Amino acid sequence: MKQLNECRVLVTANSYGKFNPSLKIELENQVKEVIYNKTGKPLSSQQVADFLPGIDGYIAGLDDIDKKALLAADTLKVIARYGVGIDKVDLQAASEKGIIVTNTPGANSASVAELALSMILTLARKVPYAVKALQNGEWPRLPGWTLEDKTIGIIGLGAIGKHLVKRLSAFNCHLMAYDPYADHIFAQKYDITLVDLPSLIANSDVISLHVPVLDETRGMVNEKFISEMKNGSILINTSRGELVDEKALIEGLQSGHLRGAGLDAFNKEPPDTDNPLLSMSQVICTPHLGAQTDGATNNMGRMALDECLRVLQGEKPLYQVN
Repeated sequence: MKQLNECRVLVTANSYGKFNPSLKIELENQVKEVIYNKTGKPLSSQQVADFLPGIDGYIAGLDDIDKKALLAADTLKVIARYGVGIDKVDLQAASEKGIIVTNTPGANSASVAELALSMILTLARKVPYAVKALQNGEWPRLPGWTLEDKTIGIIGLGAIGKHLVKRLSAFNCHLMAYDPYADHIFAQKYDITLVDLPSLIANSDVISLHVPVLDETRGMVNEKFISEMKNGSILINTSRGELVDEKALIEGLQSGHLRGAGLDAFNKEPPDTDNPLLSMSQVICTPHLGAQTDGATNNMGRMALDECLRVLQGEKPLYQVN
């Protein structure tokens, strides 16, 4: 087994060390060489494959790390995901090659929840439309919402969902959640009504998605889902683009059935510039920046660095997912 100072590490997480440059210095001081992704975008499968030969550790962003890419991994020991999502990593292919995959659970939960909350508030008050109207010389009187007495439905009551609940609890709104493995003690403490999915869809003024991409969640927000949402309701997705059928969402927005949508994730990232969602005044689109805060990036950077070095030193990681 190589000594740590003989190892080469690939870092493709674009925000790694952005707020805390000492993480990069620490990594560079401990290993032989660090190679960075300088494209500013997640890598394709082929790009990953081009980087991997001779790489021992990989601190990964939202790259396509599929079986084809991993065929090029001749010395790779660990993929330390900078973030919690692992849907872009072929875990079976990694396991077959003896590659350990880790993630950083909980590191970005508060930041993602705060982005979701900001989208809810912004759409409730029609801020994007108001800003554009004022820039065009208009002075509209727009009918906004208060969150008080509105029903906020949260799909997925994990770490991010819980952080969102804590923040929403100050707004005197009604909290509803669907999660097959819900924390009942937490739900009772924050007066959350736990319901089945159809009930949440039908009764929520706002629905916020906080679930991973699984077989049962992929494309869950489809035409049927949207048609069963309350007329004039809002959809928030700060999780993964694969959860939402964008065609169905566009139709729901164009018809006026939905009041608006807040999207931090898309089916294709970055989305095509002609994607209709990008030009709708009732939609907030952000470039998958839920975790792009000082607190989140520092937490994820530290956890990913520690996990990568643990494995390269022959130690057991804390957050292995395969």
